[in-house]
This record gives sequence, structure tokens and C-alpha cells, in this order.
Amino acid sequence: MNRIAAKFAELRKLNRAAFVPFITGGDPDLETSFKILSRLPAAGADVIELGIPFSDPMADGPINQASYLRALKAGMTLPKLVELVRRFRKSEATTPVVLMGAYNPIHAYGTARFMKDAADAGVDGLLIVDVPVEEDDVLRAPALAHGIDIIRFLAPTTDAARLKVVLEGAGGYLYYASIAGITGTRSYAESDVRAALARLRAATKLPVVVGFGIRTTEQASEIARFADGAVVGSAIVSRIESHVAGGTKSADLVADVVEFCAALAKSVHAAVKDSVLG
Repeated sequence: MNRIAAKFAELRKLNRAAFVPFITGGDPDLETSFKILSRLPAAGADVIELGIPFSDPMADGPINQASYLRALKAGMTLPKLVELVRRFRKSEATTPVVLMGAYNPIHAYGTARFMKDAADAGVDGLLIVDVPVEEDDVLRAPALAHGIDIIRFLAPTTDAARLKVVLEGAGGYLYYASIAGITGTRSYAESDVRAALARLRAATKLPVVVGFGIRTTEQASEIARFADGAVVGSAIVSRIESHVAGGTKSADLVADVVEFCAALAKSVHAAVKDSVLG
């Protein structure tokens, strides 16, 4: 059982949802990013999504796009991101790490070489937003050979026929985007997300986490009552951005971001679930 499967099995026994924070690797710089990453498990992160900096990202709104540019300006590269995970694994062996982003940096790295290096470093899953399911065998075959899960996106527009295609070869968990559009722009309708998750659970046993539009502890708690996990990204990244803009010292930036993540985790973990997970 890999780290992702083990984590969701543990949470299922506890009848609890996962808190899944997203940060961009190398934002606002490598060392500050590492300090945040290394403190997330103790703050309550169950799974960590780590953004792959790229100059032309898809699905991400202006907040996350700006974080990619900050990271790139600070010298972040995909090899350095792999080493960031390797460094993280020296002190944290159980918290799953999922890399999220576009395929271009992986292609430039060399897909087969990347999968081997990522697995060796301790990466557990990939969320690649710009490769259609019909074409992702270029990722899936080498990923599976090295025990890395290919995690698939689902959207409010995913119909029954498309869902069947998306589920073929999906691993780890499913990421349900609660809104149609880009990250960090608007919020979700709870009734719509509940209905979508009920439909998904009738079709798969994979855990379903919900992202896009979750910005507050209250929203995170609400989602945690009926989803297998709540992903918070833009709200965390925007907190980093505000500190960078204000010239905050690195130690104070890290402390505030980790404190915010701890509050989000507490709200997710305290949520009383409407039904048993998955």
C-alpha cells in the first residue's frame, strides 16, 4: 500500500476528511518554501499538493500564476523541486506528496527520467492538468512503473460517458473542481458539489477530494462534512503573496502561513461527517 492509499485508509477508519494544502514549490524562494513544506505535516496536512512552477500554467488563476512567476524568478526548476521533495523526505516519511502542474516541464526534463527521479525522491502522485486522458499514457505508463499515482481531475461539466473514460487508469484519489473555471476566482454551491460527489461515489471507490473555491475555515469544514478531502490552494498562496508584497521577514511569513494551515486543518478534522467516507 502506497502513502496515498495508506493515508485515506487511515482517514476512513477515523471517519474524517483529509486536509490537502497546495503551495507552489520554490515560492517565494527555495528555502522559505522548504520551511513551509517541512512544517505542514505537524500543522495537520494529510496530503500535500506541490505546484510545479511554469511560465504558462493552465487551470490556475492569477494568484497561483503569480506564485509560479515568483518561484521561477527565484531560480526554481523542476530538478530543484524534485530535490525539495527528497529533502522533505529526510524528516517526513508518511505524508503523501503530489506534484501538480503542466506537462511541459516534465517533457523537457525527460518523462521517463523524471518518473524515476521523482519516485526516488518520494513523490507519490501527479496531477497534470493539460494532458487529456486519451493522451496521458505518455505519463501513466512510466508513472505506474515507478509506483506513482496519476490523479485525475473531474469538473461540474463531466458527464457519465466522460466519467467512465476519466476513471480508466485513475489512481490515488480524484480531484473534483467544485467550479467550472480557474482557481481562486469564485466559490462553489454546496448542493451542486454534494450531488456531484454522490454521483461519483456510485461509480468509483477512489477517494474524492474537492478543490477550487475553498478559501476559509468555514468552507473547508463544510466540504469536509461530505467529501473525502478539502483542497485549499489560492487562499494559502495569496497569504504568501501578501507577505512578500509587505516585505515580511521569512520567519514571520512561514509562521503565519503555517498557522493559517493549522486552522484550516483543525476545521477539516473537526467536521462531523454526514456519512462514512467513500
